[in-house]
Amino acid sequence: MKIIVSVKQVPARDSTLRINSQGKWLDESDVTYEMNEPDAYALEEALQLREKLGGEVVLLCAGPQRATQSVREGLAKGADRAIHIEVDQQGALDALATAQLLAEASRPESPDLVLTGLQSDDLGYGQTGVILAELLGFAHATIVMEVEPQANTVRVKRELEDGWFQNVVLPMPAVLTIQSGIKKLRYATLMGIKKAKTKEVKTVSASQLGANRTSATEVDRVYLPQRSKQTQMLSGEPRQVAQQLVEKLKFEARVI
Repeated sequence: MKIIVSVKQVPARDSTLRINSQGKWLDESDVTYEMNEPDAYALEEALQLREKLGGEVVLLCAGPQRATQSVREGLAKGADRAIHIEVDQQGALDALATAQLLAEASRPESPDLVLTGLQSDDLGYGQTGVILAELLGFAHATIVMEVEPQANTVRVKRELEDGWFQNVVLPMPAVLTIQSGIKKLRYATLMGIKKAKTKEVKTVSASQLGANRTSATEVDRVYLPQRSKQTQMLSGEPRQVAQQLVEKLKFEARVI
């Protein structure tokens, strides 16, 4: 079984984030980066499936040259080889442009499964995996908690709202977006780090893939949330005040 795992490099959670001079994206000069945590769970699921069923785990990453760090981390954890699509432009591609690059790189591999994280920690679109499935013509499932390949199909358990779950059988090949927290993440061992240096990393550019990497959406402005305080005084009979308060919490603050 061949499993492709799409991973993304994102700003570390403890980074100090500042807006660049153009106001379009982050000032990357003092930002540290790490592998997107939801993608780490997708990688863990792929590695455990390979340990049970055999096969190959191929890491796929679209990002600038610095993303090699996250690629090597995935190889150190156990992925067999990697494909790095170098994207040099500042800022971030939207979900469609990213999925187009991933689809072009995935097709020649003819994978049985493509796993992605549920969403990215930086933008949180939650759409890249779904669009990737459409571009590849694969079946797909989101918010996946369990994966059980069965001959030419795969049985998955999806998390729904209010504690409900859904079991679905999909034909393979399929794209699955993995829910965070379903497995305990492994650490890269010293032996794994040494082996990662000898594993294949194929580097390609977007132009070599022939994919359209132009984002369909444009970032107009990136800014920090504005803090403000507003006080409203309610007066009248207690019952009337309580009714007004409930209406404001429900329709204005939208917290109940």
